[in-house]
Parts: sequence; structure tokens; C-alpha cells
Amino acid sequence: MNSTAIISQTADYIKAKLSGEGSGHDWFHVERVWRNAVHIGKQEKADMFVIELAALLHDIADWKFTGGDDSVGPREARAWLEQLHVGENIIAHVCEIIKDISFKGAGVTSAMKTREGMVVQDADRLDALGAIGIARAFAYGGLKGSELHNPGVAPVVHASFEEYKKGRGTTINHFYEKLLLLKDRMNTTTGKQLAERRHDYMKAFLDQFSREWEGRS
Repeated sequence: MNSTAIISQTADYIKAKLSGEGSGHDWFHVERVWRNAVHIGKQEKADMFVIELAALLHDIADWKFTGGDDSVGPREARAWLEQLHVGENIIAHVCEIIKDISFKGAGVTSAMKTREGMVVQDADRLDALGAIGIARAFAYGGLKGSELHNPGVAPVVHASFEEYKKGRGTTINHFYEKLLLLKDRMNTTTGKQLAERRHDYMKAFLDQFSREWEGRS
């Protein structure tokens, strides 16, 4: 099977698996990440086959929906790619990207190991910024039953991935614990450029939220 057919079948598989999901980790999220990854990957002159597969499969089994187990996603991705008879070097690369892609806490330094990983991580992080990022944050917060905002609960700088996974903060705190940090953690030149406007939009939203919360406007 050629690479075009593999990409097409993978897209169909993920679309069927994630369509209708309500937390913001649905097929449309994956499609946006895929589209952003293709754009960034072309600018960065990276391996597009690896990038497209990793973008499509990055949320096949997100740790947030597997009891915190971040090994499920790579395992399911491997099983799918082996079924399509993709080469082991490609499978290993894609699974490594899926394993490492997640944000792991404000106090955790983690770097993607390959250019392709950097591209896909940037594409995923772009979808956590801007208007769509705001919408996704509140969709996920609602699913988790998180408070919208509580001035008595301070944001936490999580020192480990395990601590971050166990966090139970408010949705507004999520902006300070993760989303506002992403612009400065983008990997690629293209990703950094694309993140700027989305970051500024998010900051403007938080400023307006604060004014309304305090009854100032």
C-alpha cells in the first residue's frame, strides 16, 4: 500500500473513531492539527509521511481518557500501523512522537527529539490557543466538572507529569497553568509565528473575563 492510501485509511479510521466526541479532542481537532502540521512541515522541510501519520494518530487514545495511562496511545497507533504494514522505522518514529507530544506541566522541561515531532507538537499546541483553544478549554472543563473560576484557588506550577495529570484546578487556572505558556514553548519558526496572534487573543479574552468578573465592564 502506498503512502497516500495509508494516510487516507488512517484519516478515515480516526474520523470514525473520534467523530462526535464532546471534550474538544474530536475528529475536527485532529483534522485541524493535521492541516497545521502539513503547513508547518512543508515550511520546515520535514518528513511529511511521518508528520501526517503522527498528526492523525496523536489523540487515538489520549491519556486524559485512559485513566492517565500515556502508553495506550502509542500502543493503539502501533497496532493500527502494523495492520497497514507500515515499516518499523516509521512506526517507531510515529509512536515516539505520540508518547512525547503532551504538555507535562509548567515546571517540566521536555523536548521533542526530532524535527517531525517538533512540527506535530507545534500543530497540536496551536489548536490549544486562540478562539478555538478557549472553546476547547471550557468544553473539557465542563466534561471534567471543573469550576469555571474560583478566585480562592491559585494556579499551580506542576513539578511533574504525574502531578499535572492529577491536577483538579479551575478552567481559568488552566490558562495560567498551561495555555499561556505554549507560545514560548513552540519549537519551529513557523509555529512561533502562528502562535503570536492566538496568544494575544487569549490574553485579551482573559482581561475581559477579569473585568466582567469584577463588575468593571
